[in-house]
Amino acid sequence: MILSKFENWLKQALAAEASDIHVTVGHPPILRVTGQLVPLRGEEILSAEETEKLAQALMSEEQYNLFQEKKDIDFSYKVEKTRFRVNIFYQRGQISLALRIIPSQIKTVEELNLPLVLKEFTHNAQGFVLITGASSQGKSTTLAALVSEINQKQAKHIITIEDPIEYVFEDDHSIIAQREVFSDAIGFPQALRSTLREDPDVIVVGEMRDLETIATAITAAETGHLVFATLHTNDAAQTIHRLADVFPAAQQNQIRAQLAGSLLGIASQRLIPGLSEGFIPACEVLINTPAVSNLIRKNDIAQIPLVIQTGANVGMISMNQSLADLVDQGKISAEKALAYSLRPNELRDILIRLS
Repeated sequence: MILSKFENWLKQALAAEASDIHVTVGHPPILRVTGQLVPLRGEEILSAEETEKLAQALMSEEQYNLFQEKKDIDFSYKVEKTRFRVNIFYQRGQISLALRIIPSQIKTVEELNLPLVLKEFTHNAQGFVLITGASSQGKSTTLAALVSEINQKQAKHIITIEDPIEYVFEDDHSIIAQREVFSDAIGFPQALRSTLREDPDVIVVGEMRDLETIATAITAAETGHLVFATLHTNDAAQTIHRLADVFPAAQQNQIRAQLAGSLLGIASQRLIPGLSEGFIPACEVLINTPAVSNLIRKNDIAQIPLVIQTGANVGMISMNQSLADLVDQGKISAEKALAYSLRPNELRDILIRLS
C-alpha cells in the first residue's frame, strides 16, 4: 500500500516536471519545480511512522542494515521508464527522503546549452577531465552527455563507477560497463583500482570523495586512460587547490606535478533560472595549456582566473563571461547573473560594456 502511494507521488512529480521530491515528517510530500518548493496537492502531512515504513519498503535487508550503520544511504529506484536517485537520511532522529528525477533521455551537449568546446575533451586518448560545481548543478547530466558523445562516435571500452547509477547507457559504438558502489563494488577506491585491470579506454568516476580515489584517478590518466570525474568545487582554481590539499603536505608537490601533466581541462558549472525555460547552465572552462600547466606546477593558482579570462582563443571561458553571454542572449536576467556570480562587481562592468 505504501509503495503504491509513493509511486503515485513520483508520477505526479513527473507530470509537474519537478526536479526533486522531498518526503519529510510534518509535511506532505514536497516537489521542487523550477527551483521552488511546492507541496503536493491533496496529500496529508506525513508522520514519523509513515516515513519509516516507506524507507523500509524501498530498501533491501542489506541496504537497511547499511542505512542503520551509516545513517544515510543512496540508491536508485525505477518507475516505468524513469529512474530516481534516492537518498534516505536521519534528521532529529526521524527518517527523511530526498529524490532526484533522472531524465530517461540522455541529452547532447548542444541540447543542454553547454559550451561545444567540452566535446573536444572526448577526442583525447588519455588525460584527466573534471566536471565541477555545487550539489544539484547538473554535473552528472553533463558527464552523461560526454559519455554519450563517445558512445555514439567511437569504439571504446567505457567503465563507469557510480553511487548510485543514474543514467543508463545502451551500447552503440562503444561497450559500456556501469558499476554501482555497494552493489557491484565495495567502494570507489576498490572499484577504480580493479578498473585498471579491466582493459578500459575511458573511466568515469561519479564522484571523487577521498585521497585514494583521487590518487588512483590521476594515475589512471597518466597511464593511458581518458578519465572523467566530478568534484564539489565552485571554480577551476578551487578545484586544483582541493585536489592537492587532500594529500599530506609532503606529497602535494608531486600531486601538482602529476596533475600538471595529466589534466586536460576543468568545466565548472552552475544552473541559473532562465527567463523563459527551467534552468540554463553557465559554465567556466579551463583548458590545460603549457601556461596553465606551469602555474599548477609552481602552485601559482591565483593566476588561473586571469589565464582563463585571456584564453578565449583556445576555448577557455570565464564564469562571468558565460553569465554575461546568457544575459546578452536574453536567456537569464542580469539580476540572476549577478546573484550567481562569484565576482559580481567584475560582471557588472562586463554587462555595462555589453549594454
